[in-house]
Amino acid sequence: MLICVARVTLELDKISCLRELLGEDLDWNYLLRMARQHGLIPLLYWHLKNAVSEAVPERPLAELKAYFDENHRRNIYLAGELLKLLRLFEEQGIIALPYKGPAVAVSVYGNLALRRFSDLDILVRKPDVARARQLLEDNGYVPELKIPAAHEADFIRVNYVQLFNRQDGRVVVELHWAVSPRSFSFALDPNALWERLGVSTLLGAPIRALSPEDLLLLLCVHGTKDFWDRLEWVCGVAEVVRTMELDWPLLLQRAAGFGSTRMLYLGLFLAHELLEAPLPESVWQRVDTDAAVRSLAGTVIKRLFMDEEKRDYGLSFRSSFHVRAKENMLDRLRYCFRLATTVTHEDWEFISLPPSFSFAYSLLRPLRLLRKYWLQTPRY
Repeated sequence: MLICVARVTLELDKISCLRELLGEDLDWNYLLRMARQHGLIPLLYWHLKNAVSEAVPERPLAELKAYFDENHRRNIYLAGELLKLLRLFEEQGIIALPYKGPAVAVSVYGNLALRRFSDLDILVRKPDVARARQLLEDNGYVPELKIPAAHEADFIRVNYVQLFNRQDGRVVVELHWAVSPRSFSFALDPNALWERLGVSTLLGAPIRALSPEDLLLLLCVHGTKDFWDRLEWVCGVAEVVRTMELDWPLLLQRAAGFGSTRMLYLGLFLAHELLEAPLPESVWQRVDTDAAVRSLAGTVIKRLFMDEEKRDYGLSFRSSFHVRAKENMLDRLRYCFRLATTVTHEDWEFISLPPSFSFAYSLLRPLRLLRKYWLQTPRY
């Protein structure tokens, strides 16, 4: 049923499928738990209510409605807060791009109510990070991690995002200056994104938006980075393919240039096989004949409907999946090297070294990873 409703528009065959499934002895508690895990309760309620409400038991429909209404109210509130922040950045001369969250809800789903998001992602240029961080703090946001002054420059250099919680606890902002961790070795220069931006609309106000090709590619990279553990991420890729006019040769060229062809193919394979996203025949032939993509997709599908606590998130699985998703040996070696040596805040917290010995953090990092992932029970 979740695969059936993981789309914005239901065709007649999917409505018939829903009716047939509703005639089965459904485990509604399991269904609602999986829908919540996959971020699909808004779409599940939307389609059950609008297409087959007479066949849905009263209790689960009421539970879904309550969640849907609360999510819609929350989304409107967060969208309003996002617009306020974007205006603040604009007033200070900081160019900011709304990234994921409300931006994807309106540009991909066409309806703010149909997607679940819990925070606000904003992408800025790296030279503007310090000013953007200060602006957030001046407006009641507190960094989740307090970075020591001695490590601030290193933090910005090797990381790509910092979380801020508003003091009233109602809003979380993820301030991005890149689109993936340095250790992930995704070769996209974020500065190139700014040259291709378009315009979208949020609550009647214009906002900057990614080009369709960049949006699709980044959705596929994000999904691969997080192992495609949520069906909603596959749904986003499928909806871009269905509803946006894509320059496929340009998209494939960019993916190849960024070393992310296999990540793109994996997202397209899952969208096509699980959600019937229509791909040009020439593109599907490339995707379908990539044995590594089929192997990765098999891993994703095998895990897809496991409860989260039963999934393997150990370093061995994480690194193996990411290495398999890279199509050339240089990127694989670069990923492994950076994973082992790129210093994070956890390394600074693990041991405090004087500035003159800061080089030793990268030498101690493999020992910390060994302690965390192999000598203790893996945790995500």
